[in-house]
Amino acid sequence: MNLKEYQEFCKLTAKKFENPELEIATWGLGIAGEAGDVASCIKKTFAHKNDIKDGIKENLGDTLWYSAMICNFFGWDFNEILEQNVSKLKARYPEGFTIENAKRKMIDWSEK
Repeated sequence: MNLKEYQEFCKLTAKKFENPELEIATWGLGIAGEAGDVASCIKKTFAHKNDIKDGIKENLGDTLWYSAMICNFFGWDFNEILEQNVSKLKARYPEGFTIENAKRKMIDWSEK
């Protein structure tokens, strides 16, 4: 399944909303909650020695679902979002990650 097919599939599994503000709030809060679940599973796996790596995978999948629904809400193509992210990362780290480039980005943000 490619990303376009995935976006269409996600629509079939999503609640239908009459209120667009409630809809986007649901998708936005949902992705935040799932990201928190990913973090919690990582903490429990490594700090508590309770191996729940399967929970990490499940919650990453749920995070992708909410990402797809946010894209659907705004009429965005998930592929384009990924392509833009790749372009940004290539520009920021043309030779791969370096501490120097990462620090430069922090300086750029502090000047805004």
